[in-house]
Amino acid sequence: MQLHISPSLRHVTVLPGKGVREFIKVKVGSRRVSYRMLFYSLLFFTFLLRFVFVLSTVDTIDGDHSKCSTIGCLGKRIRPRILGRRIESNIPEVIYQILDKPVSKDEVQGKSDIPQTLEEFMAEMKESRSDAKSFALRLREMVVLLEQRARTAKIQEYLYRHVASSSIPKQLHCLALKLANEHSNNAAARLQLPSPELVPALVDNSYFHFVLASDNVLAAFVVAKSLVKNAFSPEKFVLHIITDRKTYSPMQAWFSLHPLMPAIIEVKALYQFDWLSKGKVPVLEAMEKDQKVRSQFRGGSTAIVANNTEKPQVIAAKLQALSPKYNSLMNHIRIHLPELFPSLNKVVFLDDDIVIQTDLSPLWDIDMNGKVNGAVETCRGEDSFVMSKRFKSYLNFSHPLIANNFDPNECAWAYGMNIFDLDAWRKTNISLTYHHWLEENLKSDLSLWQLGTLPPGLIAFHGHVHVIDPFWHMLGLGYQDNTTLADAETAGVIHFNGRAKPWLDIAFPQLRPLWAKYIDFSDKFIKGCHIRAS
Repeated sequence: MQLHISPSLRHVTVLPGKGVREFIKVKVGSRRVSYRMLFYSLLFFTFLLRFVFVLSTVDTIDGDHSKCSTIGCLGKRIRPRILGRRIESNIPEVIYQILDKPVSKDEVQGKSDIPQTLEEFMAEMKESRSDAKSFALRLREMVVLLEQRARTAKIQEYLYRHVASSSIPKQLHCLALKLANEHSNNAAARLQLPSPELVPALVDNSYFHFVLASDNVLAAFVVAKSLVKNAFSPEKFVLHIITDRKTYSPMQAWFSLHPLMPAIIEVKALYQFDWLSKGKVPVLEAMEKDQKVRSQFRGGSTAIVANNTEKPQVIAAKLQALSPKYNSLMNHIRIHLPELFPSLNKVVFLDDDIVIQTDLSPLWDIDMNGKVNGAVETCRGEDSFVMSKRFKSYLNFSHPLIANNFDPNECAWAYGMNIFDLDAWRKTNISLTYHHWLEENLKSDLSLWQLGTLPPGLIAFHGHVHVIDPFWHMLGLGYQDNTTLADAETAGVIHFNGRAKPWLDIAFPQLRPLWAKYIDFSDKFIKGCHIRAS
């Protein structure tokens, strides 16, 4: 057979063979077809034929001739991408069936021959030449055993961290005792703070006023020293230190013997505030009730750890809720700042686990736009672990009282370094709202939230928060070590929120120097209590 195509591409002639006069003449439409189009069409079909040939050859090499024809194999390979169908698995179905069975807590109990490592497992499989079912059963036993051990180890870690973070280190206990003794024996350790001539500055709004509530002498000193050392005009800084009755004498002794001139330091115990002695204080009543409910509801750390059904992260959260700080008056007192400082119109409230690395006077230049609380948001940032907190991270949205009033995806904010416009605060019902929700949580057996003062704070300050630049507050240095020293040094304030406080042995060693550099380890009280830099 011969094929003749006219130069104009308008006629195609097919001759059946030699000596045969008949021929077929096909007249092509008048539509012009270019040589380039013809060339590319031939090129495409040539490539397609080569592609089919390669796939057919591969299928032949695989040796599965009975199940797949040449065109069938092509469809088999293209089909999952074109039609979205599931690629067939070569794993025997029996393995899925065995591994998918529910795990029993007694499944591996009493079995001592389970492989402990992958190396042991592979050696056993090679030696026994097991079938797929035996392989899956043995693999399941090993994974279940290792999972149980990993869970136990993780829970033990959380328990030890809870004990370490909840206890007072003997070095800090020693420091408090030595300072209390110094306070009783040394008149220089009982100075009035501040001195009488500086008392008017305590209510003078032309100064920059900071409030720190703490029962930890060393932690309070690091905050105070880092604040003063990094200030451009320290003589304009007033730091109001609030403490409890038992810590007042050691705190006064320390700051009497270690003045931070020219800044003005006030040390005052809670019982010395007139407002607290006038009558019932809602936060004190709520704390007393909260303590009773927690002791019944939690059952202590032993009961929490003994629970074999909950995930380690849930157990860690419950252990954290037992921490004394969450029921400390030092942690709740910030909600009463307008009553504690009736003459002041703006303060910056500081937690005792922060370190200040820059001058904080520019905070007074921030326009709060009528808002009460200037805070850093915690739902946006490069660190997806630390800066991923929303209302649903703290509040129980399975409870209708929470679900009907708040948005679970609303961005949360942080305590630790907050600007409070006390004038704007006094025009609101923030404090009443705070205590109302504390009562609601107690009535519901702590089912609205389970730990901390931040959840009721999120509710009470809802709609009253002005977001400030993240530079002013870097979080997370106390519960994860992903933050590098270089990154931490770029922040204005760093916050060791979490269990790994910088004064504890469980602190992250690469971050602790940022806190320790403000302590003089040659001081007689520090040396006498064996407090070291690392």
